[in-house]
Amino acid sequence: MIECDERELWIMGLGDRVERGAIVCSYLAEAGHRARTAKPSELAACTPRAILLDLSPWSDDGWGILLSLKGDPATRDIAILPLYLSEIGQVGEVFPIAGFFTLPIDGPYLIKRLKQLGLADESEDYDLQAMLVTRKGEEQVMHVLTTLGFEVVNAYTGKEAVALGTIIHPYMMFCSLMLADLGAFELMERFRLYPQTRNIPFFVLLKDGMKEGERLAMSRSIDHLVRKTWLSREEFLSYFKKASA
Repeated sequence: MIECDERELWIMGLGDRVERGAIVCSYLAEAGHRARTAKPSELAACTPRAILLDLSPWSDDGWGILLSLKGDPATRDIAILPLYLSEIGQVGEVFPIAGFFTLPIDGPYLIKRLKQLGLADESEDYDLQAMLVTRKGEEQVMHVLTTLGFEVVNAYTGKEAVALGTIIHPYMMFCSLMLADLGAFELMERFRLYPQTRNIPFFVLLKDGMKEGERLAMSRSIDHLVRKTWLSREEFLSYFKKASA
């Protein structure tokens, strides 16, 4: 797929209410970034530098866009930064997910991406652990990580993951989008509360499809994570800088 001539940041998940992206675009523009709202159909022409994707209850099929992008080999390499935008576009939260992978896992692609991110370089020289948080375990993911030299530690609920993670401090984490007790975004936010686990790369595993009820449930779970005050320009840009580093 062809990269856009201007390395733009696209804000997506807004549908016809493009005015909801005005605040984010202004924040990014003031920091020297080219940003605009866009629709999935525009990806047929070229790809942006990254996509900032609204997954709030006011999003226009943000979850569907996420699944479509990450399920398509032509677009799955595009970096996605999930956001929570209010009904009028105020920034409620930024979720620094390291990456998304669809299930069943594409082993060679997972290996390629981890190497591109520099996360497989030290596994041969050091005893490193990767945590896998799923309801039943994902044998294919375990196999790939083991092949790369990681010791895989399994957790089956969010609470178990927090208990283990704060003790062993895994090198990176892979988590199903929905667990029995927590959503992946909520689990990541809990890990961000602890200094020793705050910066662990956190990857989310996606199913092939999500029912409408599941999408609504995930949007509501994110809604509970948003602070009562909206992010200022400085706060948003600090999150953006860390997430896009």
